[in-house]
Amino acid sequence: MIVKDAEFICSNTEIDKLPIANLPEYAFIGRSNVGKSSLINAMTSRKGLAKTSQKPGKTQLINHFLINKNWYLVDLPGYGFAQTSKKNRGIWEKFIRAYLINRANLQCVFVLIDSRLEPQKNDLDFVFWLGEQGIPFQLVFTKADKQSGVKSDQNIAKFRRALKKWFEELPVHFLTSAESKLGCELVLSNIENINQQFVSPIE
Repeated sequence: MIVKDAEFICSNTEIDKLPIANLPEYAFIGRSNVGKSSLINAMTSRKGLAKTSQKPGKTQLINHFLINKNWYLVDLPGYGFAQTSKKNRGIWEKFIRAYLINRANLQCVFVLIDSRLEPQKNDLDFVFWLGEQGIPFQLVFTKADKQSGVKSDQNIAKFRRALKKWFEELPVHFLTSAESKLGCELVLSNIENINQQFVSPIE
């Protein structure tokens, strides 16, 4: 898939104010320092589409971007050690989970995992929750350029082994780099394939 057009639509925390659910939608979420904004910008070839920051937790709203006029990319707040109050983190978690459970046109959640790290509890907890809710998800391992391919493969294998304790069928996964754009086309091609099967929940 070639991204010809990427347009910011809105930012909010209120589910009833999201765009009409008539197009396929894909949410991107991960730990606060996983490189989510950088990967979104690399995938769309738009340097400043998603705002990047040196401080983890910059994204605090549900951000909708319309891609190629026919699907939504959604940038969700990160989880983990964002520099904010426990109260704010609780509010974020509540509206993020409400969005994930109730958004009728949500086709897949891309959970971003730092490929440099061994399995982290908050990543595993979130993935297990998605599984319990029956929400389709895939794994996107980031920052592949920061270490050897062997080390990335080892950490991915450890993560997949951890998932086998809970899942009979393991999710699709991708290894990516915002710097080299490794894996970006594969993620986009996968989205394109899912788009072809989309049936609008809006009559």
